[in-house]
Parts: sequence; structure tokens; C-alpha cells
Amino acid sequence: MSVPRFDDPNRYPTSVRLKQLQLQKLNRTLAALVDRPFYRQRLASLTSAGLKLPLSDLSQLEQLPLLRKEELVPERPGQPAKIFDLPSMHNYVRIHQTSGSRGWPMPVFDTADDWDWWIDCWQYVLDAAGVTERDVAMMAFSFGPFIGFWTANDALIRRGALVVPGGGLSSEARLQMILQHRCTVVCCTPTYALHLAGVAETDGVDLAASDVRTVIVAGEPGGSLPAVRQRIESAFGATVIDHAGASEVGAWGFGDANGAGMHVIETEFIAERLVINDDDSWRKADDGETAELVLTNLGRLGGPVLRYRTGDLVRGIQNHNQACPFLWLDGGVLGRADDMLIVRGVNIFPSSIDTIVREIEPAGEYRVTVTRRESMDQLKIEIETSDQRMDQIRTACRDRLAMRVDLVAAVPGSLPRFEAKAKRWLDRRAD
Repeated sequence: MSVPRFDDPNRYPTSVRLKQLQLQKLNRTLAALVDRPFYRQRLASLTSAGLKLPLSDLSQLEQLPLLRKEELVPERPGQPAKIFDLPSMHNYVRIHQTSGSRGWPMPVFDTADDWDWWIDCWQYVLDAAGVTERDVAMMAFSFGPFIGFWTANDALIRRGALVVPGGGLSSEARLQMILQHRCTVVCCTPTYALHLAGVAETDGVDLAASDVRTVIVAGEPGGSLPAVRQRIESAFGATVIDHAGASEVGAWGFGDANGAGMHVIETEFIAERLVINDDDSWRKADDGETAELVLTNLGRLGGPVLRYRTGDLVRGIQNHNQACPFLWLDGGVLGRADDMLIVRGVNIFPSSIDTIVREIEPAGEYRVTVTRRESMDQLKIEIETSDQRMDQIRTACRDRLAMRVDLVAAVPGSLPRFEAKAKRWLDRRAD
């Protein structure tokens, strides 16, 4: 199996053909949603604008309202995000979950066709990484309910690579398997890549002398941060390829070998770069202007998002690379437009922390301090509570946020009180 190149017209069409392909896929998506519960009323805005399906121009998509994550959140914990509204749950074959904004994970569902689409999207990432059937890939993640690298795992299998599952193993065991099986590719978060490098150094393992030539990172923005990228590449003696995606959206972006930025997979996503005001009014950003990335996916018919506000701040440039027709994001994802944090690959909303704490400790004050270590966000929670409740909060954070949080007991009465709006989050990342 040869690796497709940017000059493959089937995967990297010309700009004119790309727009035609996007319009064709958009109309297929809209036709599938006309009678679906979540989008029925939203699509009515097209009719009110005097438009009929199928659309004749991509610009007509702008008549639809922007979609926020909060609008996807189900009424009760355990229910799927509202976009997954096919008549029967038996239409779906995969369940994963993403972070919610109410203290509980939000299930996301995929049909068999949706899952194939995810794998198709990942092929672009593997193209950028130069992966072939001769590669051996270590999947250094937990294989838990978060979608993580599940789709990468299946995409690598489709490509013909030999896949080594690293779920449930210690870092030492994963290192041993990387050496034993002569892995050439490692898939993990940037934070874990740095951790694995630290364990290797402690154990006297020379990762740079291993067979690893590519580290594919995702889950947080480290792959496009020069300091983090350089540390990983130096430790592994390998090239870092960045990837961006979201459970509710899909695998939408891939980086390049020099780490300068990221491409949006425009054969499968319509990307808008918008400067959005507090009242949801917006204008299109100019090339090179920092703006929020808004995405419409074009292949996940079991749960599509139309004009979804990702919250990611980007600096987009069209026609940046003549070899690749896709939108270029200079520097990758630059930051967030909302208050969400990404800690060790997990999306954390302040409202999620507050929900968990107040369910268990309704009276005691707490404070969250956000710091940055090796260019990665870290958080610590100080809380006035009993040892028993501290253990309950720790367990709830582990079970509901899928991460261990650094909890510190505070002396009762020692944390600040607020008469007006509480300011419990301290951002020390710039210190």
C-alpha cells in the first residue's frame, strides 16, 4: 500500500472541485436532517430566508444559526448529546463520551457509516505522518470511554500497519513493548509523550535510539507548541505530527512535519473563521486574523453538527500551500474563546468542577489554581471540607472527568469569601 500524496486528486482535489464536493455533501447532510427532531426547527431558518433545498451555493449555509456546545447537552446525565436523534438507538454501533458542561460526561454515538467516516478522516493524519503497512504503531492510551485514539487504532489497521494496544499497561511496560516490537509510530497525548520520555530517562532507556520515527499527538495543543514539540522530538529522536478533533465534531485537522501549523480536512468539513460578538453576531475574519473556528461536518449523518462553534481560536490562511488545497491554520490551535481548559487531554469546564464540588460539599469554600508546566495546563483544587468528603470529591472527579485532580485540604475559613460574583479560579499560567 502506497501513501497517498497531496497530488492525489481523489483525496486532495483542486479548490474548484473541493467547493463542488462540499456542496454535494452538505446537501446530502441537510436532506437527511429535514425530519430529524434536533434540526427540524433550525433548518426552518433557511425557508424563512427564502431558500430551498438543495442549496445552490455554500454561502447559503450562513443563514443557519451558530451552534453552541451547551445546546447539545441532554436533559439528564447518561443521555446522548441531542444531535444523536435517530429513531432507534439500535441504529448506532459505537458509544463514547466527551466532557459536558454540567459535571457529567456527555455520550456521543456513531453508526457503522459514521465510524467509517471517522476512519476516512484519520487517513489524512496518517498521510501527513507517512504511515505505511510496514509501520508498527504503539497505541499509548487507556482505551477508555473517551474516543481518544480509538479511531486512530482502526485507521491504522485499515492502512495495514501492525498495531500494538497499550491500554491498561504501565509506562514501563509500554516502553518495553515499544522496544520489543520495534515500534515506528507512537500515538498518545503530548503530556503523556513527555511523561514517557521522563520514565525512559529514569529507567535508562534511550528512546532516541529506538525505531520510533513518528509520534502522532492529539487531545491537547502541545503538538503545535514549539517548546513541547522540541522536547518530544528530542527525547524520541522522531518527528511529531499534530492532530486535532473533537468527539462531537470528528477528526478535523492534521499538522505538518515542521510543526508550523495545521490543515483542516475540507473534503469532510466546512470551515468558517468568524469574529463572534457576545450577542452571537459575527463577521468573517480576514486571512491571518485570529478568529473562532466554526465547523460543519459532512459525513457523520447519525449526529452531524452544522456551524458548530468549536471554541478554538485560529489564524487561518487560504491557499497557503499550493501542494495542499486545504485551509491552513498558522500555529495550529492558538487558544480558547471560552473558559474550557484542556488538562492531560481532558476537556474541563469550570461549571463541571463546581457541580461536582457542590454536590458533595455544599458549604465549604474552594479555589482552583491553573498553572502551566512544560507548556501544559495543570490544575489544583484547594477545598475546605472533611477527609471523607475530600475522598468523595476525588473519586467523583476521577469517575466523571476521567482524570485525577490534585486536591489539597484547606484550613476552614482560610479561603476568600465573596459578596458578589465568586472568583474561585486563579489563572497563574502566565507566571
